[in-house]
Amino acid sequence: MSTSSGRHIPRREINAAQRIMASPIGEILARRWLDWLILQGLKRLFFPFSRLWAAARAANGEVDEFAAAAPLTREIRYKAKLRRALRIFERERANINSVELFWQENFFGSGDVPEKHLISLEEARLHARSRYNVTRRHFTYLRHWLATTVFPSFVTPQEFEAVYGVSGEKFEQLFAPPVMMPKVERSRSIATASGRDSWIRFASPAAHMGDDVYARVHEPVGIENPPTLIFGHGICVEFDHWRNLVDPIANLPRWGIRVIRPEGPWHGRRVPEGYYGGEPFLSRAPKGEFDYFTAQHREWAVLMDWSRRTSTGPVAFGGSSLGAQSAQMTSIRARNWPKHLQPDALFLMTHCEHVGDVATDSDLSDIWGLHEPLGALGWRRDMQKEWLAKLDPSGAPVVPPSRIVSVLGRHDRVTHFSSGQKLQEKWRLPPENRFVWPCGHFTVPLRLGHDTRPLDRLQEIFDEIAVRETR
Repeated sequence: MSTSSGRHIPRREINAAQRIMASPIGEILARRWLDWLILQGLKRLFFPFSRLWAAARAANGEVDEFAAAAPLTREIRYKAKLRRALRIFERERANINSVELFWQENFFGSGDVPEKHLISLEEARLHARSRYNVTRRHFTYLRHWLATTVFPSFVTPQEFEAVYGVSGEKFEQLFAPPVMMPKVERSRSIATASGRDSWIRFASPAAHMGDDVYARVHEPVGIENPPTLIFGHGICVEFDHWRNLVDPIANLPRWGIRVIRPEGPWHGRRVPEGYYGGEPFLSRAPKGEFDYFTAQHREWAVLMDWSRRTSTGPVAFGGSSLGAQSAQMTSIRARNWPKHLQPDALFLMTHCEHVGDVATDSDLSDIWGLHEPLGALGWRRDMQKEWLAKLDPSGAPVVPPSRIVSVLGRHDRVTHFSSGQKLQEKWRLPPENRFVWPCGHFTVPLRLGHDTRPLDRLQEIFDEIAVRETR
């Protein structure tokens, strides 16, 4: 097990937050006490504010529609204050919609566009999107009368079984890669602090999604056929739509590694009206989990196919939290996929053996409060766990243990540490690939900005694969 300090990233950081986490202060911050504060912030601020923000998305400026969409437990007394908040919200929504449309036309459209113009447009998009996101603050005074932080869109057990009540090969086919890969469009690229960035988009091969998948591509400069890390995000995490986030993965192009950051179902540009990012995963539980992962498997197969066609370097699946579960599950099911769709390595942060445990027995499940409304529909907790267990494929990943990097937090109570540690033992990972930090669930990714040893190990694995393939 690795215990020594990793190297600091000796490169210009993207923002002040990352500079702090890369400094010695990062060692102090990325500890258990900060996890407690983050959890309280999610419970008391982020999720309530996000549900109110989502209600504004559904209300279209109307007070009564907002109250119903929230939903609120009492009648709104000061409607003038809410009308003002809704006007501000609609102004920022109109602004980001306009900027996003212009962004799409310039980055994906035909004709020549100066890179200087594209850089300015991307800055404008991030600025407008962040302003739109923080309109949450105008609805905070209503949080005490919010009935729920997850809008109930649940189905009955009978309705669920009508869709997913198959077994054996028929069930596994729900996760199979598409027979015909969709067309993947690539945008123009722009220079960034770590290399060059572009975006790709394609129609989701999952029929129940009916939308386009977007992924940001961080690419190194001057590296022919770089290795690639396809990295999935956590629940409600939208890296491409907030400014000044701590994102050490985005530094990998400086190390010669290409990073593809897909937006998962119901996140980023894929959020349905009336919801906040990631909410349908929760509000449609447990069907939401099945909808999410059956789509994610197929979408990652497309990303793997595109990665192989655009670089001969090795490709790894990876992610944090929900993204790590996606990478882990997909890498196991990929045993039955064509060889070119199988990953060469894995990079997993804050992962566990059973994805259903997060929904039923974790600090986050207590915040979401799904047990009571699901119970009213006939969903007993043991029934939920039994169905969710089907999401976890049996067996080990398709890649050998020597190519699996696992990063766990000793105090993780979301993707429980003991569960993740059990996987490290079950898969017989070598000591140099195991990282156990004195962190909880939320501070493991933060610590990565200070302690880069897991990323160093991933780079070593990529180098080892490259050397082997040249012999």
